[in-house]
Amino acid sequence: MSDSGTSISDRHDSDSTSSTPQRTPQAPGEGASERDSPILPVPQTPRSLMGTAGRVVVKIGSSSLTRDDGTLDSDALTALVQVIAARHAAGYQVVLVTSGALAAGLGPLGLSARPGDLATAQAAASVGQGLLVARYTAAFAAHGIQVGQLLLTAEDTVRRGHYRNAQRSLERLLDLGVVPVVNENDAVATDEIRFGDNDRLAALVSHLVRADAMVLLTDVDGLYDGPPSREGSKRIPEVRSPADIEDVEVTGSGSSVGTGGMVTKLNSVLIATQSGIPVVLTQAVNVEGALRGDLVGTWFHATGRRTTRRRLWLAYASKTRGSLVLDDGAVHAVLGGTASLLPAGITGVVGEFEASDPVELVDREGRVVARGLSAFDSAEIPDLMGQTTGDLRDSLGEGYDRAVVHRDDLVLVRRRRRS
Repeated sequence: MSDSGTSISDRHDSDSTSSTPQRTPQAPGEGASERDSPILPVPQTPRSLMGTAGRVVVKIGSSSLTRDDGTLDSDALTALVQVIAARHAAGYQVVLVTSGALAAGLGPLGLSARPGDLATAQAAASVGQGLLVARYTAAFAAHGIQVGQLLLTAEDTVRRGHYRNAQRSLERLLDLGVVPVVNENDAVATDEIRFGDNDRLAALVSHLVRADAMVLLTDVDGLYDGPPSREGSKRIPEVRSPADIEDVEVTGSGSSVGTGGMVTKLNSVLIATQSGIPVVLTQAVNVEGALRGDLVGTWFHATGRRTTRRRLWLAYASKTRGSLVLDDGAVHAVLGGTASLLPAGITGVVGEFEASDPVELVDREGRVVARGLSAFDSAEIPDLMGQTTGDLRDSLGEGYDRAVVHRDDLVLVRRRRRS
C-alpha cells in the first residue's frame, strides 16, 4: 500500500471553488490557532444504500475490457452497458469512467503489448479512443441512451479553472439525461500515460459530481488479505477504516494493458471514502450485484465528510510549488486538525512560490504532514519565521500578523506504513 494519503477534515459547508476567503484574526498559540467546532464522527454507510443511490460513478479498467490478445472485448463492454442502461432506465444517474483506449488501439496497430515509448503509446491511445467511444455510443444507443465523451488530463484537475469547467460539463450532461463517458486523455498526456491514473480520476470525478457511491471494477473480486493467488488468502468483505487494512499486503503492478494495480485502487478508495463517498471494489462480472447492494467484492465505508471541491483540489489535484519546514510544536498543532500555521512554527522554506500557491508542510525529517495554500511569497517568509504575530505586528505592521497557512486552506496527510 502507499505510505501516504491525504486526510480531509470537514471545516465548512460551502461548495465554492473561489479564491481564498477573508481571514479572521487567529486565536492565541505559538504556531497554531484554535478552531471553534469539533470534528464529528462519521456515520457508517450501509451497503444497502447502493440500490437507491441516486448518482453513482462506475470505473472499469483495461483488463476488464480486453481479451488475452489485448484487443477490445466487445462482449464485456456490451454486458457493462446493459447493466448501466438498466440503472439509467430506472431513473438513476451513472457516470462511467473507462480505461481501455490504449488497449483498444494495440490490435489495429499490430502491437502485441503496451508500448514502452511515449510516442507509440500516444498513437495507440489516439487510435483506440475513437474505437472505444464508438463502441460505447453504439451499445448505449441500442437502449435509447445518448453518451457524452469527456477526455481529461491531470492538467484539468491541477488548474482550478479547468477543474470547474469539467464539473460544469458533467453536471450539464447529467441534467440532459446523458451518460458521461470519462477517460484520461492519453493521446496528449505525458506522465499519466506511463503510470495511469484512471483510478484516481474516478475518485476525483466522484467528488466533482457529488456522487452517492463509487464502484471500482477490476479483474479480482475484491480486496484480499494477501495476494489472491496465494493459498489461504481470503477476500475482505468490508472495510470500516484505513486501520482495518493497514497490514494488508498488496502489489502495485497492473495488467499487461493497464497500469493500475491494487495500490492505485486503494489510493482511489482513500480519496473517495475520506470525501464521504463509499466504494465497492469488485470484478466487472459483479457490476449488477454491486449496484444492487449485494454482498459482492469489498465494501469500503465512507470515513470522512463531504468537503468543498476547492479543498479536494488542494488535497489531491494540485501541484505543490515548495515546502515549509515546521518545528515539533507546529507539527503537533497542525496534526491536531484544528490549527492554522503561524510564522512562529516555521523553521525553513524550500523552493520558490507565490502567495496562494499550494505548498507542503513538512517536519524536521522532511516528512509531509499537510498541504496548504501559502498566504505569503516564499521570499517574504524567512523574515517572518520564528516570530510571534505580536512581534510581527510591532515590527512590520498590520497584514503580517496572520497565519502563513490558514486552517481553512490546509489538509492533513495521513502517514501509512509501506507493505
